[in-house]
Amino acid sequence: MRDLYRGKSDIKKCYQPRTNIVKDEKCSLVTDSHNILPMWRNNCSQLWNVHVVSEVRQTEIYTVEPLLPKLGAFEVEMATDKLKSHKSPGAD
Repeated sequence: MRDLYRGKSDIKKCYQPRTNIVKDEKCSLVTDSHNILPMWRNNCSQLWNVHVVSEVRQTEIYTVEPLLPKLGAFEVEMATDKLKSHKSPGAD
């Protein structure tokens, strides 16, 4: 049934072709997949590889007891069995 409704909604939305177009640093359009992949790789490496580290003070937190009890495999399995299929876990 789920595939039937998914197919119905695809037909209802009409066909929308996928486009592989990206703008580079000079705001010109790049359509070749061989040029797009290195551009994404470069962009992601610049975002994720931060070499400048500012001075950050680290404070130690002392607690008397653990904040959350450790869960065993049985508790995790029981919680996942109670989840509904094909549903979002929350507002995220």
